[in-house]
Amino acid sequence: MAMLNWDTLREQCMGCQKCALAETRHHVVFGMGRPDAEVMFIGEGPGENEDLTGEPFVGRGGKLLDDMLEIIDLSRERNIYITNMVKCRPPQNRDPLNQEQEACIGYLRNQVALLKPKIIVCLGRIAAMKLIREDFKITKEHGQWQEKAGVWMTAIYHPAAILRDPNKGPDTFQDLKGLQAKIREICTHTY
Repeated sequence: MAMLNWDTLREQCMGCQKCALAETRHHVVFGMGRPDAEVMFIGEGPGENEDLTGEPFVGRGGKLLDDMLEIIDLSRERNIYITNMVKCRPPQNRDPLNQEQEACIGYLRNQVALLKPKIIVCLGRIAAMKLIREDFKITKEHGQWQEKAGVWMTAIYHPAAILRDPNKGPDTFQDLKGLQAKIREICTHTY
């Protein structure tokens, strides 16, 4: 896929029919935030609320994510960009299949190329396994940093995982403080 500008990319993505998820979606969930953000958050795929609204991370998980971001002075309106690997909801919120991820990866790569983030934060194991390393273990490696192609990458627990297991909260708080430190170290206009 040749690199497109934001408007053309969004338009192509909204009309996508590359996989079977197009048949069951209500809305394509393209992403939202600052087009010049230095920090990009990437989840695995939209859930039911996201599918109904067309916005990423709404509902209980999205509210928790917003609260988590607020702790370190980040917000989707002010200074980050947030999206998912797949742009349409997998049925029953199951993990996106490999062919669905592959059908959508060009959109995500184009978003990354347009944004040129200094930091990518994977939200959960699925995104980390696709973007950081296939054998990524979220329980052991959350909050650890790795540089890939000049971009600093880390993974934190997905908000839905924290809602299911609040004991993940303290680790996530530490991971957020680590993210804040990394932003202060390498970013120029996030804060």
